[in-house]
Amino acid sequence: MDKEEFKKNYLIDAFIKYIESKNYSINTLNSYINDLFYFYLFVKKDLDKVIYEDVSDYLEYLKLNGNKKKNTSIKRMISSLKSFYKFLYRNNYIKKENNPMVRVSAPKIEKRLPHFLYYNDLLEIIRESSKDKDGIRDQLIIEMLYATGVRVSELVNIKIKDIYFDNRRIIVQGKGNKERIVYYGEYAEEVLKEYMNTHYRKDYEYLFVNSKGEKITDAGIRYIIDKIMEKLSIKVHVTPHVLRHTFATDMLNNGCDIKVVQELLGHSSLKATEIYTHVTNERLKEVYYNCFPRRDKDE
Repeated sequence: MDKEEFKKNYLIDAFIKYIESKNYSINTLNSYINDLFYFYLFVKKDLDKVIYEDVSDYLEYLKLNGNKKKNTSIKRMISSLKSFYKFLYRNNYIKKENNPMVRVSAPKIEKRLPHFLYYNDLLEIIRESSKDKDGIRDQLIIEMLYATGVRVSELVNIKIKDIYFDNRRIIVQGKGNKERIVYYGEYAEEVLKEYMNTHYRKDYEYLFVNSKGEKITDAGIRYIIDKIMEKLSIKVHVTPHVLRHTFATDMLNNGCDIKVVQELLGHSSLKATEIYTHVTNERLKEVYYNCFPRRDKDE
């Protein structure tokens, strides 16, 4: 059975319609489908007939050296399965005692501080981005990711009509189709004006387009950044999310209230934003130990 046929199964189809009703992003929906599909390929039975031992065997399989998955991936898969079987129970497809996920717990995830760029490295990336034939577009991509802190999925969906040029603000569609306002500064404004003068056409709906005049994709943005980074010697693996992390870290380092940063990032929970306070604390500690003359007794 291929994935398209799998999606036609009455249980999967019902679950997909339920997820769609929640207005989750297409990426989230695809993650649910993929997780369920690969689980189905492993158990080789109807998903409403699955028992706890099937799930346990699958998790063991994922942890084997030949198929070793990171705890973050396993946690996401468990979350997908839990959501699916909770849906089956609540809609009377299975009985409570037949829910195979009741005894399953997610693995602990080691908290890792997000990577970010120092300002000098950011300037180097911006300078390099402007050198290509599409330099003004690529420079604007870097400037906007850093200036607004938007996710790459939000960046590619910015429409011209969403930009308020007079007061440098943009309405973006976040997770769950929630709208929020983000802002950009004078540096980004200058690049945006040049881009609009040289690249924009009246038939363009979206801000960023590819060579065919079509909306650029997430993968397209990542490809552009990768090509820029190939020419530089910066050690950090730079992605759109690293620029988002850099935005949040710099805002907090410069005294911005954490609740404002939460709003600008579109985080539903303050806990998601609090990780950046750990980043800034690590930076403070690094500066202290590098600069304080009496940090070590043997000096």
